[in-house]
Amino acid sequence: MEETMNTVSQDGDSDMECSDNDCFDDYDYYNTADDNDIEQIDPSKTDPEYFEYECLTEEQVERLLNETVEVLSNNLQITPSLAKVLLHSHGWAVAVIVAKYRGNPDHLLISSRVKPSTVPPTTNNCSRYMTCPVCVTPQISDKFFSLSCAHLFCKDCWTMHFEVQINQGISTAISCMARDCEVLAPEDFVLKHLSRPNMREKYQQYTFQDYVKSHPELRFCPGPNCQVVIRSREPKAKRSVCCQCKTVFCFKCGMDYHAPTDCHVIKKWLTKCADDSETANYISAHTKDCPNCHICIEKNGGCNHMQCYNCKYDFCWMCLGDWKAHGSEYYECSRYKENPNIAHESVHAQAREALKKYLHYYERWENHSKSLKLEAHTLEKLKARINQKVMAGLGTWIDWQYLFTAAGLLAKCRYTLQYTYPYAYYMETGPRKELFEYQQAQLEAEIENLSWKIERAETTDRGDLENQMDIAEKRRTTLLKDFLDV
Repeated sequence: MEETMNTVSQDGDSDMECSDNDCFDDYDYYNTADDNDIEQIDPSKTDPEYFEYECLTEEQVERLLNETVEVLSNNLQITPSLAKVLLHSHGWAVAVIVAKYRGNPDHLLISSRVKPSTVPPTTNNCSRYMTCPVCVTPQISDKFFSLSCAHLFCKDCWTMHFEVQINQGISTAISCMARDCEVLAPEDFVLKHLSRPNMREKYQQYTFQDYVKSHPELRFCPGPNCQVVIRSREPKAKRSVCCQCKTVFCFKCGMDYHAPTDCHVIKKWLTKCADDSETANYISAHTKDCPNCHICIEKNGGCNHMQCYNCKYDFCWMCLGDWKAHGSEYYECSRYKENPNIAHESVHAQAREALKKYLHYYERWENHSKSLKLEAHTLEKLKARINQKVMAGLGTWIDWQYLFTAAGLLAKCRYTLQYTYPYAYYMETGPRKELFEYQQAQLEAEIENLSWKIERAETTDRGDLENQMDIAEKRRTTLLKDFLDV
């Protein structure tokens, strides 16, 4: 892998920046505007999703880890191997380890599984030969080794033990072979007993992965076969983008970016969706009947503002209500109306209400997920339509580029809206939820207006569309500022 570091710089002099506003390809939802002619402002104060991080190679990460090991090793006058054990068990917090070591070194070493909790009995065995407790073979005593727990085993048994553990993917958690002994084998002790190069390489690969996973400032890029490690000095549940494979993910949990929903809630939601997927399957159909003439309609675009091709009735795909009502001050489609008397109902009634509530949020979650995919098809149709206009002399490609910018912003807003539904599902009823649902409804209304205008942009006035884009993005940003936990 080419050794390059992509960092965020405060003065903007870096060749490649990797903040939340850069390093995205042409199809990224967030790459929607050209800031060359716009006065630059501090995004950390205005953008609720702003996040500073670095994209590092394995060599750079190893250098970073080794420097930390060296600092602790020199500070406490201990071996680098022991320093790695302490750092791995304490989240690479040098200051915390030093304070604990100077306060009570024995307690630190015992809690880190470097020393046994009980003092091992001393043995005065001066015999030249010993019998290994594992292979029960008498061997010369020089071939026996032990950890700080003083449990002696022959070299061959140690080697076999380490190779078995490594083949199972275990490295930093390899402990003594003695029964109920939890003392960990440090790196130098393990490597001393591994003679085969492939086993040494596999062990070092696994330990490196464990060190990165235990470091709060580091996270492997979850992209397939990607070796990049992301580093942030302020680890938060923020949007990260790998500068190599362009994978977008949440830095804190490594899952798909999920603002405004936090990591714990999105895990609960995805688990629930997986468990209840069969129950929710029937609502995933692509067709519904027109509420006016009852003819079957298939949804083939991302917009939820539907117009029946038969009777021209305008309605909402989600609630099947008159679309005119969706333009009112309070957009009700996204709100779930709780039954105020449900606590006094029977167990069966409560179960039905719980399922009804889940399906309400799941249907909207799934709908926006599908809309994002359908808008990719809409983008292709948009390209074809613009190409026809250009060929007919109705403007140039540059004249029509604003439509692609609008489509990118639409996807960005819809992506955020999709993740508002798990957030709302788990919110407790109260004023804060009412405020959230109000902002969610306003965002959804503006998204649908933008989607409708883009899909029918035959002669759309550019100023009107850009104004709609500005409104939708402001709705999205306001919601994140108020409800995104940082």
